Amino acid sequence: MKITYIESDGTPHMIDATCGWSIMENAVKNGVPGLLAECGGSATCGTCRIYVDADWSAKMDKPHADELALLEYVDEEDPNARLSCQIEMNEKLDGLVVRMPEKQYR
Repeated sequence: MKITYIESDGTPHMIDATCGWSIMENAVKNGVPGLLAECGGSATCGTCRIYVDADWSAKMDKPHADELALLEYVDEEDPNARLSCQIEMNEKLDGLVVRMPEKQYR
């Protein structure tokens, strides 16, 4: 199972993902730069934002109210923004491509 993370400058990082881990966990445990993940996945900091294309969004669970509230709190305006800690990798997401912002909020 694969995930490709694309940095804001276009640099791709393709990894072998572990099913059941979040997109954030897969990135952190595989040394992908650009996701700070300061809260460790509890959806309280907003430092693991990614942008998901609409085609992939349709294959994911909808974001919970807490995730949407945090994205609003950090003034994220992109409708494709998600918190990578809130999306669990599964078979439907094999081949997923996500983009990362230039800067994560602190």
